[in-house]
Amino acid sequence: MSGPRRPMDPSGLERYYVLTGGRSGPGGSASTLDVATLIVSRDAAVPGMQHEHEEILRRCRDPLSVAELGAHLGLPFNILAVLLADLLDAGRVEARDPIPASGAGSGPDLALLEEVLSGLQRL
Repeated sequence: MSGPRRPMDPSGLERYYVLTGGRSGPGGSASTLDVATLIVSRDAAVPGMQHEHEEILRRCRDPLSVAELGAHLGLPFNILAVLLADLLDAGRVEARDPIPASGAGSGPDLALLEEVLSGLQRL
């Protein structure tokens, strides 16, 4: 005999299914998104938009990484990527590659790391 059925958790998998219309991953231009990609709104929200799309547009007035956006919205990467694909395809947001640090690929600046370490030790 099984116990009583619990009501569906609105923050669980059912919610994600509804948010994405059953899609499990982005397609098209959003397939190259990663957590460091910067998202910038190009348009304002319009009446009747999905709440999460409105939130993305509102939060991305200034560039925001996909990782930061996911943390603010409490959404996993693949769900957020599907929502971003909708907005990218509609031309409402722009995806930008992150700005590389100067001297990228040459490793960390050891002098800077030593200064940080010294400052932390003084605390």
